[in-house]
Amino acid sequence: MNTATELPAQRDNRRQAKFLYWTGWRITDIADYLDEKEKTLHSWKTRDEWDRADNVERIGGALEARLVQLILKDGKSGGDFKEIDLLHRQLERQARIERFKGGGTETDLNPNLAKRNEGPKSTPKRNEFSEEDIEKLEEAFRDGCFDYQLDWYRAMNMRTRMLLKSRQIGATFYFAREALIDAILTGRNQIFLSASKAQAHQFKNYMQDFVRDVLGTQLTGDPIVLWNGAELHFLGTNFRTAQGRSGNFYFDEFFWVHGFDELNKVASGMALHKHWRKTYFSTPSSMGHPAYKWWTGERLNKGKPAAQHIKIDLSHDALAPGKLCQEDKIWRQIVTILDAERRGCDLFDLDELRFEYNAEQFANLLMCEFVDDGASVFPLAVLQPCMVDSWIEWDEDYKPFADRPFGDRQVWVGYDPAETGDSAGLVVVAPPLVPGGKFRVLERHQFRGMDFAAQAEAIRRVTRRYWVTYIGIDMTGMGSGVAQLVKSFFPGLTTFSYSPEVKTRLVLKAYDVIHKGRLEFDAGWTDLASSLMAIRKTTTASGRQMTYTAGRTDETGHADLAWALFHALHNEPLEGMTAQNTSFMEIYS
Repeated sequence: MNTATELPAQRDNRRQAKFLYWTGWRITDIADYLDEKEKTLHSWKTRDEWDRADNVERIGGALEARLVQLILKDGKSGGDFKEIDLLHRQLERQARIERFKGGGTETDLNPNLAKRNEGPKSTPKRNEFSEEDIEKLEEAFRDGCFDYQLDWYRAMNMRTRMLLKSRQIGATFYFAREALIDAILTGRNQIFLSASKAQAHQFKNYMQDFVRDVLGTQLTGDPIVLWNGAELHFLGTNFRTAQGRSGNFYFDEFFWVHGFDELNKVASGMALHKHWRKTYFSTPSSMGHPAYKWWTGERLNKGKPAAQHIKIDLSHDALAPGKLCQEDKIWRQIVTILDAERRGCDLFDLDELRFEYNAEQFANLLMCEFVDDGASVFPLAVLQPCMVDSWIEWDEDYKPFADRPFGDRQVWVGYDPAETGDSAGLVVVAPPLVPGGKFRVLERHQFRGMDFAAQAEAIRRVTRRYWVTYIGIDMTGMGSGVAQLVKSFFPGLTTFSYSPEVKTRLVLKAYDVIHKGRLEFDAGWTDLASSLMAIRKTTTASGRQMTYTAGRTDETGHADLAWALFHALHNEPLEGMTAQNTSFMEIYS
């Protein structure tokens, strides 16, 4: 040691040399790497007793050094914060082990043992978690987050969060876990609102899967009531069941619900007290939806002079990182599918998705752009009355989890087959019992990457669960192969060979059914609603005929669920129509 200024560097070399030695480096190699004399290293080895250090000391020293390095780092990433949290927990465990070595007991290693050994054994309470269980759940929750989900985690104490997000990036999955952890730690109630009860119960399924995967135990009850008194309610948009609750609330797909303004009054009342939190998240629908005014902040401008109007920067650049908008005190974020991929989500093949979706659908469903549905044959305002809470409205005769969900009642099946790399759509429709009655879409499915044999087998499975009296399939392209196989087990198959006349007939029938309020499907099926909104009236390439399209070309995807629905509805004959049925003439003209 020559000068005082060399002291920090030399001490750092001394510590680093020790860690390298513990990892198996030879003294000569360490000396070369650190530019130190071998004699100096041997002196440090002897004085600091490197060889006498046990595993606990060696690991603890490495943990401490790494933790200090991360704490001092500027511009920490989400992964850095996760590692800091993990290292702190490991250091706590190291401290317990040290106490145990110094004459402690088993309770130093596991504090829960003391509680277990105190007094008589008690019967475990329903949905109870020990401190060790809670620690495991917290660790699994944080370790399972992508970087953009950590944004949501860090903003969880904001009074109001509003997220515009791509489909299938794990929002429902994340918020189910976040809410469960919050209920466990704070005892606060959690309320989940969705467009339908079936969709709300997806939160419950994710919670139960989470606890089962991490702890091997089962969450039970509906609502789920934890041992600490926290209640977790899973509600559709039925106002009667929603009133009277209080707690943090999560509003899923709020841009698609019918009667948003009225429902939001009830929902806001649930979180009236300042310690409750409100979270809205959804894929975008139409700019005409009432919730759009909440997203833009325009609702606060009503009745105010123009000079006092607020204007919020809703650009992707402004909101992609997440931002508390001071104008209305709402924390907003936009997470597109590209944002999700950039920040760790590796669940998508973007080239494949661009192939499956046309440009408009890709922009709407995956890039968080609102739709101007003014040119749509089926705008959202027309579809919303069709969107019902199926578990409530159909509970008398439809049991979705039964082997025979619809018993011995007949159903019709519509199928739009997949082209290469495209998606196929299948719907199961319950026809009306009386003339002029309502059609109900009992099931809808999309299939990707399946050859025509696999597509035919998917239809066969439906015929085993339902009494199917009609199947309609488009024979264009791969559809001919699918139709040939389906005919082998369903000889009465109806096929369509698309032409402008056939497509017009299919759309007109659906238009008549929908505009007369004769169609119902689950309000949580935003994919079916989006598919119907994509249908446009246009002209053929020659410009001589009118036809209908969803922007499909050989290179883009199409509204497969909408066309599958049209195939099923077509089985109802047009006989009996009168001069009062003017809706056909209106759209045809």
